[in-house]
Formats: sequence, structure tokens, C-alpha cells
Amino acid sequence: MPLHEYACEDCGRKDTRLVLKREDEGALKCRHCGSGRLKRLISRVAIHRTEADRLAALDTSRQPDEAYYRDNRNIGLRAKKRMQELGVDLGDAFEEKLEKARTTTNLEDLTSD
Repeated sequence: MPLHEYACEDCGRKDTRLVLKREDEGALKCRHCGSGRLKRLISRVAIHRTEADRLAALDTSRQPDEAYYRDNRNIGLRAKKRMQELGVDLGDAFEEKLEKARTTTNLEDLTSD
């Protein structure tokens, strides 16, 4: 997606915008102060890692940092890795429950089964 970050040169606020065409950048205005003096910033780069890659890199011997728990893709990942290390196959039902936990916003959805 063509999401770009901008900083307002007047008020200093930062904002992320969807810009489909480069020529549309000139019409952007600061959402806070209305200024048209926006400067495009260099944004973070995201690298896609598969669950298999994340599992392989996960070290269950140490506690993950706080950022680890902000990513909902990591729900159940430590349990899954630990079970693999112990040679336990939790089966398809476990995989389905994990996927549901990763995508739901309502905790009651998880307990209804």
C-alpha cells in the first residue's frame, strides 16, 4: 500500500496518509493546523516473516520483551514452539483455536466452543 508518513513543518505533527499518485502529494494539508507545508519522512520498513520463520527464531529459554506481546501473530507461538520441542502434536483443533484467538476482538468468541 502506498502509505507515507509526513511531518508538518509548521506545527511539527506527524501523520500517515494514503497517497495513490505522487502528484496528489501537493494537495495534502496538515490535519491539525491546515498547513500545506508537509515533508515526507522516511518510514520504517516491514519485513514479512512466515510463522515457520518466527517459530524457528523463537528462543523459549528466555522471556520475550514487551514488544513481542503487541503482535497478535505471537498469540500461542511460544506454546506451539515449546510443544514442538517436547515432541507433542497438538493437532488441528489447536491450530484452529490459535487462529481464532489471533483474529477475534471478542473474548467470548473463544469460549463459545
